[in-house]
Amino acid sequence: MKIRAVALLAGANTVGAFSPSTSAAFASGVDTASPSVSSFSSASSISPRPASGLFSSTGSSRASVNNAASSSALHADITGTPATSFDDGKCPFEVTTPIYYVNDKPHIGHAYTSVACDVIARFMRLSGREVFFLSGTDEHGQKVEDTAAKRGVPPQEFVDDLSVSFRELLDLMDISNDKFIRTTEDDHKKAVQHLWNTLVEKEYIYLGNYEGWYSVRDECYYTESELVDGKAPTGAEVEWVVKEPSYFFKLSAFEDKLLELYESQPDFIAPKSRRNEVISFVKGGLKDLSVSRTSFKWGIPVPGDDDHIMYVWIDALTNYISALGYPNTETGSNFDKYWPASLHVVGKDILRFHTVYWPAFLMAAGLPVPKRIFAHGWWTKDGEKISKSLGNVIDPVELVEKYGVDQTRFFLMSEVSFGSDGDYSDSAMIRKVNANLSNELGNLCQRVITLVFKNCGKAVPSEVEPFTDDDEALLSKARALREKAGKEVANQAIHKYADAMIAMVGDANKYIDVMEPWVLKKTDPERMATVLYVLMEVLRYTAILYQPLMPSSANKILDQLSVPDNERTFDHLDTSSIKHGAPIKKAVGVFPRIEMPVEELVEA
Repeated sequence: MKIRAVALLAGANTVGAFSPSTSAAFASGVDTASPSVSSFSSASSISPRPASGLFSSTGSSRASVNNAASSSALHADITGTPATSFDDGKCPFEVTTPIYYVNDKPHIGHAYTSVACDVIARFMRLSGREVFFLSGTDEHGQKVEDTAAKRGVPPQEFVDDLSVSFRELLDLMDISNDKFIRTTEDDHKKAVQHLWNTLVEKEYIYLGNYEGWYSVRDECYYTESELVDGKAPTGAEVEWVVKEPSYFFKLSAFEDKLLELYESQPDFIAPKSRRNEVISFVKGGLKDLSVSRTSFKWGIPVPGDDDHIMYVWIDALTNYISALGYPNTETGSNFDKYWPASLHVVGKDILRFHTVYWPAFLMAAGLPVPKRIFAHGWWTKDGEKISKSLGNVIDPVELVEKYGVDQTRFFLMSEVSFGSDGDYSDSAMIRKVNANLSNELGNLCQRVITLVFKNCGKAVPSEVEPFTDDDEALLSKARALREKAGKEVANQAIHKYADAMIAMVGDANKYIDVMEPWVLKKTDPERMATVLYVLMEVLRYTAILYQPLMPSSANKILDQLSVPDNERTFDHLDTSSIKHGAPIKKAVGVFPRIEMPVEELVEA
């Protein structure tokens, strides 16, 4: 049943959507009407939660807080990861990529976000934590409908084909997501409609009219003042929407609540520069949000009013809870176990959708907000903005074919500070992979295994001497590596985690160069055996802790060190040393050197 527009509310605060690059206040000319809420039918099956504590990161009610406390107690025996202000380091951990819009094939940005989340998810799992890692595709909207029509195929067929390419990218990049969600799935649609009905019941949605500029490509509304030379700030074409009926979400009611959230939980948004940006935007005043369209049909229908399709962002954002089985929030459900999400990782262009819209929707529905939202930067290529018109789009499939999966993962995570913009060039990729992987880690591994294979009877040294101060100094650094790396990953400083690993390998290379076991084999074989054992132990620590970043390569190193498969989690770092006398095989190169093109050598 439709809500009847009964009166014009002069001066009502309304907004269409945020621009990806600038604030997108709603254009003028909006008619709004008071809702007749009782006319809505609702499938809601959960009781409204108390208004107090709506944005608590541990829950929106005393029950939620108690559940979190019980969960912490339940996982007390887990070593976990270092605690932060937003994560206790032990509870079940949900990490999410944004769901990727299926308007084209995947690019480096999709790979970058996916690898970052995968590194975090793997680190948490290896630390003993239960993890739910979510990714997927956003498949509704006018852009999809229009593109499918131009290609002469039904929208569902169009998104079915493109969604496969994103699944294939995750497989190619060795991404360990637990679920791949599609917004065209029936369970997701039901969850979105349930959330909508809940918002209606709580009187946060009403019917009005929208009139203003809209970008199909950006799926965003823009004000006249935001247009640049008649286009959106992103360069996208815009079209004028002529007084279209629309449902609105009372976003303006959450201005103070959102500011209180940002104030009480200063680590809710990261990095800090992004937090300041969002706070500034919200302080500028929020307007109500248009959350439905009538000019196209490819989307989720508004319950009781099939003339309206839900705006793509209320559809897309709900994936984070629909994947957990929402609206089932009962004790023991996946929602109960993993929500609120520990971490949403997004690109900076969609930060406001996640830090303003999403928590407001959740607060309005009486649901807990996520614990943390981290926005990373963009990639350029050779100092230029990436665009189809320049022909410099970076295809992650080509990177993997050219350099390898783990090499690509390593470069993306270590080249720039996570959260900042970065520049890609083939020469930078080649130099970094050759220096840190081929020359340092790969060469160290090959030298140590070869020396042990040739001089210790093709087995781990069976006897070693007491460790010297130099031995203990290196081993102490290796033992401290888990805590150091853990602190960086817990705060999404993935580049610093990579730096710590690189530094550890550097220290091991200095040690082997000073100790010269190839000389000791003639002068002091017992000391040589001890030095080689120390190096094998350091390599074991290093390879185990490198697994989140380079899973395949790290495990190849562990294979060569004869580390059993069941002794590769972080809990085994200090309890399962390299086994004396364990047989080893001849060394095999893990990181082949990449030859740099002649023209790049000349430039260098």
